[in-house]
Amino acid sequence: MRRKRIVIALGGNALGNNVAEQREAVARTARVIVDLAQEDMDIILTHGNGPQVGMIQNAMDRMSHEGEGGPVPLPTSVAMSQGYIGFDLQNAVKYELYRRGLDRKVSTILSQVEVDADDPEFLNPTKPIGRFMTREKAKKKEAAGAVCMEDAGRGYRVVVASPEPRRIRELETIRTLVDAGHIVVACGGGGIPVVWQDGKLAGIDAVIDKDKVSSLLAVSLDADYLVILTAVEKVAIHFGTERQEWLSELRVAQAEEYMAQGQFAKGSMLPKIEAAVRFATSCEGKKALITLLDKAAEGIAGKTGTIIRC
Repeated sequence: MRRKRIVIALGGNALGNNVAEQREAVARTARVIVDLAQEDMDIILTHGNGPQVGMIQNAMDRMSHEGEGGPVPLPTSVAMSQGYIGFDLQNAVKYELYRRGLDRKVSTILSQVEVDADDPEFLNPTKPIGRFMTREKAKKKEAAGAVCMEDAGRGYRVVVASPEPRRIRELETIRTLVDAGHIVVACGGGGIPVVWQDGKLAGIDAVIDKDKVSSLLAVSLDADYLVILTAVEKVAIHFGTERQEWLSELRVAQAEEYMAQGQFAKGSMLPKIEAAVRFATSCEGKKALITLLDKAAEGIAGKTGTIIRC
């Protein structure tokens, strides 16, 4: 009988914001992952890369400004972040397995995610990346072809599109490793954004939503559960008001109604709910869970978190 298969989308709190914080955070994250591995589950990990890819882009921009080579494309920075995060996360999980005397392999896969070059999101880029700039520097960027916007009163930043993920190019490699019993780290930062051009894959400046890719991966691998880990134990409606209500279960129809009402913030909870709904409606019996990292096992056992299902 096949083991229960779970795709776990790690939020930013599972990784920290710099090198030192990341090493500390992944050790704690690894303990949670190995707790689940001990329940004899197939585990696939995805993760964000916001602080990390920003740090890489900033470093590369400084080198470019100092005359040490040209600008580094965003897909290259995403690839760097996948390797950098995967290195720490994979080794932390391996050490936790070793500490408990468990024989389980761990693999990190450099993952390319294909998008449509004609995706309408490319006509209206809104995802800020990289460092803050003055208006004067932003004008120079715009003259070179970039799109810049003012961001939360802190200065200007380059913005890129966030297109829909269409295809995970390394899917069969991921599947083979999962079938062989590996804990697999894949699709970091939403995947390296690529388009198909004249028989080859080419990187494109974009940021793919991590939760959307996680949902696509979970559907493609026929996972039983999609677990989206975030900064709250449960999803709430009327969040931050006197009418705030925590939800233990959310049926798809109700979730769609709440989304239409604008109950979930665009930059935080909304993409998680959208990803959860997409997975839950992919096949009968599929469930998505949104909860805290430390509550993942309890959530899968039905003791906490918010379950989204048909």
